[in-house]
Amino acid sequence: MKEAGAQALTEEFLIRPPRQERSRRAWARVLEAGVALFEEGGYEAFTIAAVCERARVAPRAIYDRTPSKEALFVAVYEHRVSQIWEEMRVFDDEERWAGLDGPELVAALFAEFGDILRRHEAFTRSLMSISPATHSGIYQRAHCYSHRLADRMAGLLLTIKPHIAHPDPETAVRVCFTSVYSALVMRIGYGPEFVQPVLDHDAFVRHLVEMSVCYLFGPRPEAA
Repeated sequence: MKEAGAQALTEEFLIRPPRQERSRRAWARVLEAGVALFEEGGYEAFTIAAVCERARVAPRAIYDRTPSKEALFVAVYEHRVSQIWEEMRVFDDEERWAGLDGPELVAALFAEFGDILRRHEAFTRSLMSISPATHSGIYQRAHCYSHRLADRMAGLLLTIKPHIAHPDPETAVRVCFTSVYSALVMRIGYGPEFVQPVLDHDAFVRHLVEMSVCYLFGPRPEAA
């Protein structure tokens, strides 16, 4: 995850890392406090004063590391995303997905992905409230990470390329993932009742899987 974010790094957002153990512990508290404040109250709740109070540090502990609130927020964002990306490593485990047929693979991948997003709903919901104009640095990073995730998921789905009925499998798997990703993120950001009558998370994912299977492999014989 970090290498993708590095594409968007500029001097404006660079952090001076702590060297001493005591300083490292204080900085870890700062990052965790920033995540908590952001998830609880969005970007408006994310202030230097609030972070200092939550982390039990003096303002100098922050300003010694970062030049601004915006740079601190980028560091907090990267800290949280690196934690989430550790969970995404499940998609690197090719053995876990080996042996599944097309519909089984689609169902397993999207169920796992949906569960990861559900575990981090608060972060995703607050992140969606930030417009590109508000914080272009975060938008650039999110853009990089989303593309990297799409590449990873497309690669897994293309392992069953011979079974995909769509005439353009490469485009089809990317459109499929984008549709599922967008639907799940919108549901998290605006609530399950925003577009349609309320379905619980698992039922919603099952419908997305069924839609994806039909799109990639054609209608099931019984449906036809």
